[in-house]
Amino acid sequence: MTDLAAPAWQVGEDDKLHEECGVFAIYGASHAAAVTALGLHALQHRGQEAAGIVSFDGKLFHQHRAKGLIGDSFSRKSVIEQLPGNAALGHNRYATTGASEMRNVQPLYADFAFGGFALAHNGNLSNAGKLRRELVQRGSIFQSTSDTETIIHLMAISKKKTIVHRLIEAMEQCEGAYSLAAMYDDGIIGVRDPLGIRPLVLGELDGASVLASETCALDILGAAYVRDIEPGEVVVIDKRGMTSLRPFKPREHRFCIFEYVYFARPDSTLEGRGVYDIRKRIGQELAREQPTPADVIVPVPDSGVPAAIGYAQESGIPFELGIIRNHYVGRTFIEPTDQIRHLGVKLKHNANRSMLAGKRVILVDDSIVRGTTSTKIVAMVRQAGASEVHMRIASPPTQHGCYYGVDTPERSKLLAARHTLDEMARIIGVDSLGFLSFDGLYRAVGEAKRDPANLAFCDACFTGDYPTPLTDYDHENAPANSLPGLLQEAAIS
Repeated sequence: MTDLAAPAWQVGEDDKLHEECGVFAIYGASHAAAVTALGLHALQHRGQEAAGIVSFDGKLFHQHRAKGLIGDSFSRKSVIEQLPGNAALGHNRYATTGASEMRNVQPLYADFAFGGFALAHNGNLSNAGKLRRELVQRGSIFQSTSDTETIIHLMAISKKKTIVHRLIEAMEQCEGAYSLAAMYDDGIIGVRDPLGIRPLVLGELDGASVLASETCALDILGAAYVRDIEPGEVVVIDKRGMTSLRPFKPREHRFCIFEYVYFARPDSTLEGRGVYDIRKRIGQELAREQPTPADVIVPVPDSGVPAAIGYAQESGIPFELGIIRNHYVGRTFIEPTDQIRHLGVKLKHNANRSMLAGKRVILVDDSIVRGTTSTKIVAMVRQAGASEVHMRIASPPTQHGCYYGVDTPERSKLLAARHTLDEMARIIGVDSLGFLSFDGLYRAVGEAKRDPANLAFCDACFTGDYPTPLTDYDHENAPANSLPGLLQEAAIS
């Protein structure tokens, strides 16, 4: 889910790539909204800016949306009591810019002539700008700047007789990545794009059916994992049971490989693969490909921990928590003056001096984006007395933007797109820098190697090999047209 009003690369001070959404839906459960809030809590890593839940009590839809974390707004009994019913739909949102406005918080809800409909989206429609311009020219009036609303308007003008077929017809016009969870007055719907870029799983809880972005959301409830929703599949769950439809033209499977590197929670299982196990294997591959003499392996917490464990096991070098993360930093309670901003990493991480002083240190992290955080981490480790600092990255260099639902800087701001390996090492301040190879990454996820003629994953952020058209975008940098420009053009024409 992307905000069309602003470029997707305008990230905040946190120098990490961010998944933009998590979805959860349940049908046939008492206290469905409370269950949904728990599911969204498990998916909090996929979006922290805002959240929403829509429920249905058999007659009426009820909805509540709020900025902030799930626990900030949906832990109160008074809120959950306002969301009655045995079906509910929830969404966590990561805003790419300041457009974390309430009008963009999902699920989006619409009253159609044929009934109410709520929609939650994980991914990005790479032709949403073009579709929006055409819809505005036809007279559609948009209430948000989200690409997700495009789907609602496409459904509104559809001539199909059922909600399910209206949704299918809408998605046939969309490009890009999407895992959708939807709710109408008869049940819930799950949709996954034909490439299967973003995850979506099916679970069962005491006879109720669950759709979720990751299996960790099932685990928190004690729900049973049933299976992944397959690429190009539409599942309809209602009082008659579950119906599986496959209305889209079959495509090659291209699941996002970065879900395994960083995005997904390590305790999730996606596409039949345990995320934690893969991250450890990534570290083992990294140790074989990029060895260097050292005294200690230190992860950059928390995302670097599993790969660092794998690196330590393969290399025989001790693993230590040489950097301690403050899990309660949130937004600083002090006015963000220049002095506070200068503290930067120290608000989130602190060097464990006893594990670093006088030692040759290998730092293991999942990726390097702009390099700003890596530079500060390295400086902190050196200040703690490390005699050498080497950095090993548990993925290939990130050289291209993602247009499938990930917050990525424009290519000119990606460190690996502008500099050689030696230049990057000098900028970051390390004695050596090494990345995992493409083949090493593919071996870690169970493939023999990366075969360009038969790719099993989307790895466009590393390779620039985009599996879908990018209608709205200048492939090297950014959206080809901003939303204001699109709307102005529509109005003039």
